[in-house]
Amino acid sequence: MKNFSSWLIAMFAFMFWAFRLVGTVLYSIGNEFMFAPSNMTMEIILLFITFFCICFMIKRKLLAALIYLLCHFIYYGPTFINHFMGIINNTLDMDLYMTTLFEFFALVLSIAALFDVLLDKNRKAHPTDKKTDWFYKNKDYDRKLDERADKNNYRTL
Repeated sequence: MKNFSSWLIAMFAFMFWAFRLVGTVLYSIGNEFMFAPSNMTMEIILLFITFFCICFMIKRKLLAALIYLLCHFIYYGPTFINHFMGIINNTLDMDLYMTTLFEFFALVLSIAALFDVLLDKNRKAHPTDKKTDWFYKNKDYDRKLDERADKNNYRTL
């Protein structure tokens, strides 16, 4: 992850995960916090899956980004469409507008994470870091080290 956009997407994904975690814990206690989970069991499962996916997306794993996208579209997609249709028909309660905004943010963030991993040019082409290649993949440096080692004749007692 050498791009600033990759770090921003990872930070936003982690912050959104933490926000959903706090909201789910508060909802389970009995306090409402800006949104209400549509399915508490699925929300908890999604929180665990999302945490592991974010960790592997930082490592630039395509499978993690795909799982992240699919889980978010399966969980947030249908409710977002229902809430969006309620906004269009003007039948949605005012309390659900914030939930609709968070669902939209979750869907956009998962799409951005997938495209970020897909469009990363260094993911497959250069899996090693260029900062260390001069040492580990430089044959001239190895030859110089070998020549110096052969010229050093120290006396031993």
